[in-house]
Amino acid sequence: MTTPTLVAPTPAVPTSNNNSNNSNRNTTEQPLTAHQIDHWRTAGFTLVDGLLPAALVDRLATTLTAQFPAPGTPEAAHVTDFGSRLVFPSIEPDVNAVTLHPRLLGAVAQLLGRPVTDLRLTQSDVWPKYGRPTDTAAGDRYDNDDQRIHVDYPNHMLSHPTPWERPAAVEIIVYYGDRRDCDGSTAVVPRTGPDDPCYPWPIVGSPGIAEMPWINDKVSAEAHVAEHRPDLVPLRAALYEREVHTDYRPGTVLLYRHDTWHRGTPLRPGTMRLAHNLTFRLAEATWIDTLHKGWAWGMYRPDQSTERLVATATLDQRAVLGFPQPGDFYWCEQTVDAVAARYGPFGFDPQPYRAALIERS
Repeated sequence: MTTPTLVAPTPAVPTSNNNSNNSNRNTTEQPLTAHQIDHWRTAGFTLVDGLLPAALVDRLATTLTAQFPAPGTPEAAHVTDFGSRLVFPSIEPDVNAVTLHPRLLGAVAQLLGRPVTDLRLTQSDVWPKYGRPTDTAAGDRYDNDDQRIHVDYPNHMLSHPTPWERPAAVEIIVYYGDRRDCDGSTAVVPRTGPDDPCYPWPIVGSPGIAEMPWINDKVSAEAHVAEHRPDLVPLRAALYEREVHTDYRPGTVLLYRHDTWHRGTPLRPGTMRLAHNLTFRLAEATWIDTLHKGWAWGMYRPDQSTERLVATATLDQRAVLGFPQPGDFYWCEQTVDAVAARYGPFGFDPQPYRAALIERS
């Protein structure tokens, strides 16, 4: 068995500590270096350290680890319900804080070359993965332990990604564990250029696309390909040969794309890893679905935490949730008064919306 090639994260641009949560302040963070942006745009991913505050990452990792069964216990095999604790808008405030963190939003904006107000959140969920003996998944085509290499777009859109030079979304994994403790790296295939044979157009050479059924387990998936699509065997073999593995630490962030080949690899038996999956699309890329219930669904909670989240968010943070920005045609004197009545008890400031009305008139 060959040792996988590890790709080490590179540091994000340092930031000052003046990120106040002021609803009148737009986000202007630009934490990625030119090299990180170029690597995402050309190779299909970039691995970054220091993007999120270490204290926030550590606090969330500690909080969520305590919610799950210990690795190796019978209960650990039945953790399937992500629920309101793990999906945005979460009852855990730190899940929301990571999801809408100005540096994370700024990084996505840099990659897509657009302002934060042109972004929309479509996915944010934290999930645990447990390491276990390799033979426990034998024959399970849908097992998540050792994934087949794949692209993510089939369950994010009904269509197909736009051409490589016109990316419309950024996918993200925030790691809350340490590879040295549990393994479980994400394997990624770097794209080498427009003529890369591992990235033919269209991107359909994987189980779960076109006529091939969805199969998650690597052994089962490649056996199906060999039997039913032997013409794809050379491509699939080349993808595994070229994959590199993320050498992550707590807080390392992998930014990649819907059309980047990648897969999850096994964890060390008896360990657990928490990871946070997020996706942001361009506002006009309406063909990319939201994976969860609408964000307003959180308004049913008796603790009114979602109302407080919206009321105290920055303008940029509200924008990525689809909240109309100042100057949007939605706003008139009546709607400003109505929204202020809804969110005023939680600290909502209507002044930016009133000011934009005056300017427009």
